Amino acid sequence: PRGYGGPQVSFVTVAEVFRIISAADPALGQIPQNQFGILHLLQGSATEQQKKTLFQSVLDGWRIGNAGPERGTKNTLELKARITANGDRLTITGQKFYSTGALFAHWVAVKALDDQGRQIMAFVKRGTPGLRIVDDWSGFGQRTTASGTVLLDNVAVDAGQVVDNWRLALTPNIQGAVSQLIQAAIDAGIARGAIDDAIAFVREKSRPWIDANVERASDDLYVIADIGKLKLELHAAEALLRKAGQELDEINAAPIDEHSAARASIA
Repeated sequence: PRGYGGPQVSFVTVAEVFRIISAADPALGQIPQNQFGILHLLQGSATEQQKKTLFQSVLDGWRIGNAGPERGTKNTLELKARITANGDRLTITGQKFYSTGALFAHWVAVKALDDQGRQIMAFVKRGTPGLRIVDDWSGFGQRTTASGTVLLDNVAVDAGQVVDNWRLALTPNIQGAVSQLIQAAIDAGIARGAIDDAIAFVREKSRPWIDANVERASDDLYVIADIGKLKLELHAAEALLRKAGQELDEINAAPIDEHSAARASIA
């Protein structure tokens, strides 16, 4: 946010930047996705001091990695990780997977349930004793997102870095829509990169079908038609992405109620 020293660019701009980066390398687009989603989450759930500290750390170049998802739970809201108070000391124990960006992060944002069963997000510094990040990601496509395992064994947590993100559910918000916009931008970038690669392959490596009566595969009318259909769908997706960003910008400029939050989700 601009009030904390940031540029506060529009959602349209954020989506476009993610799309451009992801067209070149979707892993590079995926790594900071959670960071941008978390930065928006902090605006609605963090205390004033937490905002100042965490926003400034990002401006100083600190990266935020994800440690939210867990295996073997019914849904993303059900967590086995626990944050426990022992006197004036807080500790977290649990195991996470699909922890995108954690391997490259300065802050590891860990979701856990507190003693009252409420979901919190604790910001744990890399290198904290008991925190172990395992480089065991073996994805088919985005191979360098480092979305591996995070292990937490009685990790000490600063109470000032524990955000009550359960508070988000108390008021209408666009948190989910913001995260989905960024993911849609990554997907649109992947589509652009894939189609560009397909065109290059057809032009440079493909041989024409024997009955096509053309010298190059790229001159085959059926190939041209299929590529044209793909490009039309891509342009439509990119237009919808811009429209969704514009919708979120408009909604975010006014107080958010249930109706506008629903509009954001649909966009």
